[in-house]
Amino acid sequence: MQSEKEETTRRDFLSRSGSMLGASMIVPSGASGAANKPIGDIKPSLYSITYLGYWYRGKALSMEELIQRAKTYGYEGIEIEGKRPHGCPLDWPKSRCLDFRKRVADSGLVITGVAADNDFSSPISEHRESQLANVRELIRMTSNLDAKILRVFLAWTGATTLPDGGGRYDIAQKIWSFTHEHFSEEQTWAWCREGLVEAARIAGDHGVTLALQNHKPIITNYQQVLRMVREVASPHLKICLDAPLMEKKDPAYLKQAVYDVGSLQVQSHFGGEFERKSPEEPILQLAVQGQWGGPYLHQGYVKEDYHLPFVRALLETGYRGYMGFELCHPLPVVDGKTVSIDFADKNTRLAAEFIRGVIAQAKKEITAARTSAS
Repeated sequence: MQSEKEETTRRDFLSRSGSMLGASMIVPSGASGAANKPIGDIKPSLYSITYLGYWYRGKALSMEELIQRAKTYGYEGIEIEGKRPHGCPLDWPKSRCLDFRKRVADSGLVITGVAADNDFSSPISEHRESQLANVRELIRMTSNLDAKILRVFLAWTGATTLPDGGGRYDIAQKIWSFTHEHFSEEQTWAWCREGLVEAARIAGDHGVTLALQNHKPIITNYQQVLRMVREVASPHLKICLDAPLMEKKDPAYLKQAVYDVGSLQVQSHFGGEFERKSPEEPILQLAVQGQWGGPYLHQGYVKEDYHLPFVRALLETGYRGYMGFELCHPLPVVDGKTVSIDFADKNTRLAAEFIRGVIAQAKKEITAARTSAS
């Protein structure tokens, strides 16, 4: 049990972290500023975690098979998950990086980035140091691949694969919570900042940009991402803001977040499950809901897509980059078995078509609005 003093400290910290709008924040460019910017350009990429063999029943794809899936389904790049069996740097000496880099280029795709599953928050110093060593190697690997961007977390609890297929988050989350329960949010934040400061320095030495994602458990709102980037104060640390992870998904809030992040945005992702009832109907996004550490529940279809206002704001602010599709949550169980890789294939195919439609619609709306205003 936390003491009254500890609980008051915790509330004060969260309040300070969540109240970052104002003079201390990056000033939003506003609608009038965005109107003068060239419309950005967003291309879909495939994040390899989708085919890591964690969530569906079946084996992971090889990296060569991943290239083929991305080409077949209409993606323009791939992002490499930085752990086995895909992107653990222990398995990627410089020679393999250079060879794979050529394979991807020959296929007409690009490597849009590498993704670290790092945790700089551990109260155990040896753990933090081993995490930094892993991130250092991932930076080296990112540089060798000429991928430019390494996505990073402040903290990550981990995941567990199941013998019969599929995976779960709750086991690792319970361990993470137990190890942190005797330490304040301020202390945990400081450990994360120390790790990022050193990682950003290493990234700069290798010509790599770190992209801090708005991902739990430490980060609960996008203002905290901005706060950490300001505190680290490195040109080699920028932001990966993802709409599915946003704490609120109403259009005005999403637009404000994108405008506040502005030119710091260097990467983004989207996710979910998709369905088409018939060839003539548009693709529908399935509402996949679940609390942090709780079960994922499939509850009908999303009534108002939150991707459109988010993508439109990205384009208005001139973002030119990739949006990676990821399928990385517990998937449905049918007849007592987790769905197979066919489920991942279906959603990967529909997701590419879905996000291309969203991007096209957003560009159409921006052009129409600018034409009517001129």
